[in-house]
Amino acid sequence: MKTGTCRMHILAAVAAGIFLSGFTGLAAAATPGEKRKEIQKMRSETLAKLYKVHPAARGDIQKAAGYAVFSNIGVNLVLLSVAGGSGVAHDNRTGKDVYMKMVSGGVGFGLGVKDFRGVFVFSTAKTLQQFTESGWAADAQADAAAKSGEKGGAVAGAITVAPGVDLYQLTENGLALQATIQGTKYFKDDDLNGK
Repeated sequence: MKTGTCRMHILAAVAAGIFLSGFTGLAAAATPGEKRKEIQKMRSETLAKLYKVHPAARGDIQKAAGYAVFSNIGVNLVLLSVAGGSGVAHDNRTGKDVYMKMVSGGVGFGLGVKDFRGVFVFSTAKTLQQFTESGWAADAQADAAAKSGEKGGAVAGAITVAPGVDLYQLTENGLALQATIQGTKYFKDDDLNGK
């Protein structure tokens, strides 16, 4: 391996470590109750933004078995990208919330920081339960383009990422037309769920 390439890999790894330690440093400063309150606030703000840019989403979420809202901050550092975030899944039938985490990483060219929110909509209780109890890993097949809503029964403005699971992805500019969740793992946050 060339010296310049090796240095870039080392620099990217160090920067990623600093970035991810920022997540743990901020998280360590808050109590579980404070973290839950921040996640609930993020959920309210994200849903309000989604309903503003795509009003039909309100009906989709209300008639679903449940939904999950996540906030994700990612950094692309030359050849390495890392991201982390938190969220909450909500069962519309029982009213129960399950607090969750997300992490992702990948290799690819680019520089920059991206902050986006994701709202998953679960059409059945089974898909919601699988997501909250077993977690979920988004593979390469999960990246997809938004459909017009006229094809195949897809939810307009949402992206189908798995059978029975649609995703609205929001950026600072509004609703994203392409899901970028490849390499992301979602799992239950035992600290915030009282375990």
